[in-house]
Amino acid sequence: MNPYLRKLFRLNWVLLALMVALCVVSIIAIYSATFMRDASSYLAQSARKQTVWIAASMVIFIAASLVDYRWIKWGALPVYAAGVGLLVLCKFIGKTHYGAKSWLEFGGVSLQPSQLAILGGIMIIALLLSEYRRMHPMLKLLLCGLIAGPPCLLVAAQPQLGGVIVWGPVMLAMLFVGGIPLRYLYAVILMAVAVMPIGAHLLKEFQYKRLTTFLDPDADPLGAGWNILQSMTAIGSGGWHGKGFKAHGTLVEQDLLPKNIAHTDFIFSVIGEAYGFVGGATVLVLLAMLLVTVLYCAYQAKDQLGLMVCIGVSGLLFTHIFMNAGMTISLVPIAGLPLPIISYGGTFVMIIMFALGLVQSVWIHRKTVR
Repeated sequence: MNPYLRKLFRLNWVLLALMVALCVVSIIAIYSATFMRDASSYLAQSARKQTVWIAASMVIFIAASLVDYRWIKWGALPVYAAGVGLLVLCKFIGKTHYGAKSWLEFGGVSLQPSQLAILGGIMIIALLLSEYRRMHPMLKLLLCGLIAGPPCLLVAAQPQLGGVIVWGPVMLAMLFVGGIPLRYLYAVILMAVAVMPIGAHLLKEFQYKRLTTFLDPDADPLGAGWNILQSMTAIGSGGWHGKGFKAHGTLVEQDLLPKNIAHTDFIFSVIGEAYGFVGGATVLVLLAMLLVTVLYCAYQAKDQLGLMVCIGVSGLLFTHIFMNAGMTISLVPIAGLPLPIISYGGTFVMIIMFALGLVQSVWIHRKTVR
């Protein structure tokens, strides 16, 4: 039997099924957020475009699954360097969206380099923590800081707050599992808390309002608090079962929940309004099951590299899920982090599918690792 065909039979079918289910949810939710638009508009075509992105991402997922994940030993640095290089390029020729110069456009295709940089960072930190296990913890922390530093500074300069926030939980999870003693991690957290007041002075005005408005959205209901208030209203108005797949009179249809972000950052609000508590809870359960499955693959990994890759991907998933769902109900500030697989966006879907393909590769090749 062909070796690649044999690998296909060893797939983690739970991981694959959850991923496919979330892809279906994504297309339905994006259609619910955009179906009322003019058929010739960009928004009206979003569901169709997302379908194309998902199909392309599935090919990437299968390819990443079948290739032995230990290629990271020579591929991590080029992927990381490509992410940082594109971030530098973005500084000069990047396109500005929602106040951040964070996108590159090539032939009509948009790319957000910060998402490639975080994936490259996960790969190279996983390689460092697995290959140099006897290195002194302080030196490991220093090297990990040097890896995370350049992309974080470049993303902060765009400025894109969410792209910086995601590095913290991912690195802490990897460092903890990678054997860094807790006292060192506590020191890192305390240092981060200590420099927060300094960082607050470097924020743009709109970023500062995002950080403070979630505490009291009613303080500026027609300005900085508008999106949060409309998001909570949309979710609350959905009740138990929601208003339906193509219901009229919704906040999305009336543009009270802005049409340019409803299918991206606030896709969970659309799901809450259209499908109610049952729909929102179902989506969160599917995402939680996906996260648990990735952690189970980490538990089953037969080497430190596979373990660290899975932990890094789980940290990435958790941060996006928590921040995205949390900001729609004013639990956390608006950080512009999409909901994994579900939010509209080709770059992020491809990056997440590729990351899940690495996890699947760890699962498939767990019996061939010495």
